Amino acid sequence: MRRREFIAGLVGVAAWPLATLAQQPGTPVIGFLSAQSAELDYRNVTVPFLQGLQETGYVVGQNVEMEYRWAENQYDRLPVLAAGLVRRRVSVIVASGVVAARLAKAATATIPIVFVVGADPVALGLVDNLNRPGANVTGSVGLGTELAPKKLQLLRELIPNAARFGVLVDQHCECAIRRRRPTGGGAHAGPATHCCECRNR
Repeated sequence: MRRREFIAGLVGVAAWPLATLAQQPGTPVIGFLSAQSAELDYRNVTVPFLQGLQETGYVVGQNVEMEYRWAENQYDRLPVLAAGLVRRRVSVIVASGVVAARLAKAATATIPIVFVVGADPVALGLVDNLNRPGANVTGSVGLGTELAPKKLQLLRELIPNAARFGVLVDQHCECAIRRRRPTGGGAHAGPATHCCECRNR
């Protein structure tokens, strides 16, 4: 799925609670929660998200407001940041990434939460069912983990003589850690893959 289509799906889900809240007094406020740095997340997610909001009729500073909370790769800050958005009484929380989504879910059972993740949200414990997420949580899924074997297959075709591939995974990201199991071995299995955990400082 292309990033444009992915963000468009996220905007569509986030706009649903806003449409209801727009009929109430006051300006709706979107809380944005992420474990990443402001610079990285703003460029890759927030800017396309704001553009998508504008295309659906929501313009920041006019009929909607944004409250940003970035943990700057310090995951232990996320619970406090999530609690701050709840105290702010935002209209909806957009959670970028699995950890942010889980902590937002733990922080409130009433404020709508819209997540953006790259793996099956049911397996990650974010929702009960894809068709009927339930509770106050829903979102947009990139299915990056499920596509990982296909990506590895293409890489092996591009570099057929390679003996081993190395993969760096973020130890805080469960989507990535699910890819940790080394593969390979056997005469027809092709090159092995070796996963190394890393973390942002």
